[in-house]
Amino acid sequence: MISMIAAVAENGAIGYKNRLLYWLPNDLKRFKGLTSGHTIIMGRRTFESLPKGALPNRRNIVLTRNSSFSAPGVEIFTSLHEALSACSSDEEVYIIGGASLYSEAMPYAERLNITHVADIPSEADAFFPVIDPEVWHIENEERHEADERHAFPYSFVDYYKLSKR
Repeated sequence: MISMIAAVAENGAIGYKNRLLYWLPNDLKRFKGLTSGHTIIMGRRTFESLPKGALPNRRNIVLTRNSSFSAPGVEIFTSLHEALSACSSDEEVYIIGGASLYSEAMPYAERLNITHVADIPSEADAFFPVIDPEVWHIENEERHEADERHAFPYSFVDYYKLSKR
């Protein structure tokens, strides 16, 4: 199973200057709960944005064309195809960013775990691909209001790819 996971603003924005747009503790908790014990695949810049490097309790795969790049606790591949080929068919794989990797991986994904944030940021330079309702359907949706720890209302939405007939 290949899934993509992201927090996405109303305009599709996901980042600015290689940083997440939102600090949502419940989103981070959901991310950890879903990805722990599984494989995560990310681009090099996404990896470099992680404050402590490789995420614990996960197989960390980093994609880069930089042949001299190395980091503790990660496997390095030069392409998404190469990385996916190194994963077993029963492995749960999560694509965690960035924007160009999300676009490249969209055709391979079977599930999207999206946190939709009810906001349009003033600045953004990275965007999630459009979620086409002809391709994806909502399996589950959980809405949350803004509170003392979350500046904006948000929804956890799980999408599954519609099967081709």
